[in-house]
Amino acid sequence: MTGQVREIAPNVDAGAVLAGAQFIDAFRVDIGAAAVNAREACTRMVLNEPGWISALVRLRNILVTPFGLKKSGEGAPAPGGLIGLFPVLSETPERLIAGFNDYHLDFRIVVDVAGDAPSREVTLTTLVKTNNLLGRTYLLIITPFHKVVARSMIGGIAEPVR
Repeated sequence: MTGQVREIAPNVDAGAVLAGAQFIDAFRVDIGAAAVNAREACTRMVLNEPGWISALVRLRNILVTPFGLKKSGEGAPAPGGLIGLFPVLSETPERLIAGFNDYHLDFRIVVDVAGDAPSREVTLTTLVKTNNLLGRTYLLIITPFHKVVARSMIGGIAEPVR
């Protein structure tokens, strides 16, 4: 069914994407005949985020300031430029990998586009490697929010970029 977001078993080589990742999840949406590549899918996810997600990100940035955590990937290596806050590390038309390393944790998002019309699918996989107690605590606190945010963001692929 087009537009329905579902959580799936992750299907990426975690060792190649983020060696040592302790957290990995994946969500998929069917986009039917929509002709999008991985960059377009990622752009739609990031730039179509609902206002409540923007508000959560602003709150997160306020709360982590005393800990010196990064508020975006600006300044991190980004061979493919930035999409929103995310430095693009590698990409093909079918797969985009973005993310950056921080003091507390390293993370990657993988956007995969597969299939042909009328049964194209986009999968968003998130991988996290914690670096210390702060990272493990942070991941524990944000995981429930992450799942809601990831579902909402991948659902935004069906909409044109605002």
